[in-house]
Amino acid sequence: MSYLEYTVKTVPSGWRKILYLNWPLVILLSAVAGVGFLMLYSVAGGSLNPWAEPQMKRYALGLAAMFVVAMVPIWLWRNLSALIYLAALLMLVAVELFGSVGMGAQRWIDIGFMRLQPSEVMKIALVMALAAYYDWLPMKRVSRPIWVLAPLILILLPTFLVLTQPDLGTAILLMTAGGLMMFLAGVHWAYFAVVIAAGVGAVYTVFLSRGTDWQLLKEYQFKRIDTFLDPSTDPLGAGYHITQAKIAMGSGGWTGRGFMQGTQSRLNFLPEKHTDFIFNTLAEEFGFVGGVSLLALYVLILVFCIVAAMQNRDRYSSLLILGVGLTFFLFFAVNMSMVMGLAPVVGVPLPLVSYGGSAMLVLMIAFGLVQSAQIHRAR
Repeated sequence: MSYLEYTVKTVPSGWRKILYLNWPLVILLSAVAGVGFLMLYSVAGGSLNPWAEPQMKRYALGLAAMFVVAMVPIWLWRNLSALIYLAALLMLVAVELFGSVGMGAQRWIDIGFMRLQPSEVMKIALVMALAAYYDWLPMKRVSRPIWVLAPLILILLPTFLVLTQPDLGTAILLMTAGGLMMFLAGVHWAYFAVVIAAGVGAVYTVFLSRGTDWQLLKEYQFKRIDTFLDPSTDPLGAGYHITQAKIAMGSGGWTGRGFMQGTQSRLNFLPEKHTDFIFNTLAEEFGFVGGVSLLALYVLILVFCIVAAMQNRDRYSSLLILGVGLTFFLFFAVNMSMVMGLAPVVGVPLPLVSYGGSAMLVLMIAFGLVQSAQIHRAR
């Protein structure tokens, strides 16, 4: 018996759980958050306020929440999945009734010490609910039409509520994450072929509706699509933000201008430099090397999730871990694509780097679920 095996078997169960924590994952999450603190300090002109210090406090709170969630047995989270989903759905309804308005959208609930964005909670609640559903459902029924209907309803209900806020980016993330969860659970590929065909038809209908009485998207959302297709059509209007973002990335070169030397962010040419477009600040100050380094940290976190899911013999835990990993992937993939001009601007933050409370707290709780599945798996 090795020293580690002897230690794990002899220490109290509470301490044993701490030993079973995936500590490399904790280090990687802290490293990414550290990059965020550094960039928020830079965009504030070398000051911890107004962004870096609050973000540090939020990360500390999120880290504590992750450890608390990790200590709770995974079977309890499985049993609570339906209730958590229902609570998130009710919060989305509450947003419709008396939510706070910001930047032309009604997406938040004011709970005193912070403004909570229920759509962020729903991203993880949906993953939990779908993982619990497919854990309960026998494999032979997964692709039967009547059993495919229930997860579709689970996905479409919050998607519709989020679209009315309006928040197109989060709605797309919910639908994509939900569809990928169904695919991972073993739903037949033919269903996805039908959905893709319907999606193409829906996109055509959306464009067809422009300028009519039944227009399906807001005009600013259409302008985002126009800007994505050709930013030069309105370089001083709708295309201004993405044009400045590309200038910031290009001016960074291979190694960047240097820490706090980015002209686009320091002179306020870069839009939303502390939230959606913070990656452009990083690319300008640390260049291609800095951008790829952050991407490597993200990929390592994703790899840890995939490996943890493969090692877990519990179906709920495996699906939950993969769902959290996929949601995390969609966050950084959509944000990076958006700020590089590879996708329309839809307002998706860069995980653990962009300034924000709800997104960071929910994401850390999600990784707490991953840790719970890791700690309480059969060995």
